[in-house]
Amino acid sequence: MVKRIFAIIGIVSAVACSTNKKAIDQQLATTIRNDQRLQTVSAKAETLLHDGLNAGSGYGEIWIRDLNTFIELACKTGDVKKIREALLTFFKFQREDGNIVDGYIPKGTSQISYDFIYSPLAPDFAAHKNTVETDQESSLIQAINKYINVTHDTSLLNEVVAGRTVAQRMEDAMNFLLTKRYSEKYGLIWGGTTIDWGDVQPEHEWGVVLDSSSHPAIDIYDNAMFVIAMNNYVAMISDANKKKQWLQTRDQLSKNIRTYLWDASKQKFIPHVYLKGSPFPASFDENAIYYHGGTAIAIEAGLLSEKEILASYKQMQQNVKEAGAPSIGLTVHPVYPKGLFKNTWLVPYYYQNGGDWPWFGGRMVQQLIANGYYKEAYEALSPMLDMIIKNGGFSEWYDLKGAPNGSGQFRGSAGALWKAIAIMNEKM
Repeated sequence: MVKRIFAIIGIVSAVACSTNKKAIDQQLATTIRNDQRLQTVSAKAETLLHDGLNAGSGYGEIWIRDLNTFIELACKTGDVKKIREALLTFFKFQREDGNIVDGYIPKGTSQISYDFIYSPLAPDFAAHKNTVETDQESSLIQAINKYINVTHDTSLLNEVVAGRTVAQRMEDAMNFLLTKRYSEKYGLIWGGTTIDWGDVQPEHEWGVVLDSSSHPAIDIYDNAMFVIAMNNYVAMISDANKKKQWLQTRDQLSKNIRTYLWDASKQKFIPHVYLKGSPFPASFDENAIYYHGGTAIAIEAGLLSEKEILASYKQMQQNVKEAGAPSIGLTVHPVYPKGLFKNTWLVPYYYQNGGDWPWFGGRMVQQLIANGYYKEAYEALSPMLDMIIKNGGFSEWYDLKGAPNGSGQFRGSAGALWKAIAIMNEKM
């Protein structure tokens, strides 16, 4: 896999790309250029991101996993100084072991009873961390890289937070993953047992915090996110020795992903490699489940060949057909049966268990474009455009009938689709 850098409407973005330059069908290019839906959805996204960095109208928090997916658009349409400060605020809550919180909110405004984290460096805010996740550290590093690519504000790396620079704190965050969330046996990072990229484990009624009932597990999403973060980190620093060190770590992690998580016979990623047993009954074949989101992130990380990328896309479309879902934003197929999660509302085809999320579907479209699959990218993008236009905005997720659910005006979906449209327009 070869990496290259290319511009998307003034925004520089590192993406996985093949060495083969695929010709663009001119009839397809004309169709795409004349499709007013792209302009309509892009304009809606720009309007939404003009103000506010919280995840959506149903969320008061600024979440780093969400901000990471719309920060480029936010820099284009919003207040760059506020975005810079938002990134620094995450470091103000960084713990001594290097870990990064999920998000933060003005004190006294949260509607959820998290076990809040406080910092004298950010006295007006309360932070929280869903410890079943292992993507917060990687998401922050990726977001900083995107911010710098858009704004060219490299001074952020030298900004000092409690005696350590942002560059040093990014490395602290990565070292947290290698010391506190690393399996020596597999050479991969672990988290709680969740559905693909989700944040709900099956052993608890709420399910967002690791506890004595948790089953630590390795999955593709967390590890692919870490690979991308290491790529971004070495692109931002100048120290040759550190570059060499982290590239070696990236290469070994990538090799271990292919060894332990890629099922060559099924041409898919294994949902979980368990460190202390599975929370599911032995009769349940979890490896029958296909993870759409983690696969898209693995492509971004450069972990699949051209042939595997196309096969993955075809499998996603087959899953959509079998499920009767609106788009490849479908999280997983088949879904986890009812009753496997103590969280009683996580039933089949609801939320992360088979809901349709343009937040991740849009990222798969980005990778199809990056690898020259323009027809497939347009095919995949089209139903997402229709959903946004029909429902008048960006909802968090959609059910099998394409009806909006979850938070309204979800900025993650807006950012992912806007970027997909931007790079599509740049190619055409």
